[in-house]
Amino acid sequence: MTPCRRCWLNINMKAVQVLFDDRLLARLDADAEVQKIGRFAVLRRAVAEYLRRRRARSVRDAYVRAYGRGGSPSDELGGWADEGTWPEA
Repeated sequence: MTPCRRCWLNINMKAVQVLFDDRLLARLDADAEVQKIGRFAVLRRAVAEYLRRRRARSVRDAYVRAYGRGGSPSDELGGWADEGTWPEA
């Protein structure tokens, strides 16, 4: 007997109850990708994308706090590039 290809996914997953209003759920279920790969696969992807964007925003905000708007580490170290010399081959 060959195990289901998707069965391994369930080993490390936890059931979560999510509530949607009827119209939003109907729109979700009418989507072609949802019909192809499933409602919960699309929701997992959406949550992963949300978390990725949130992390990127957090990193960007840390740079803004550290260097100010529009600044970069090279602004702080400007002028040093001309001070070094390369060894001759």
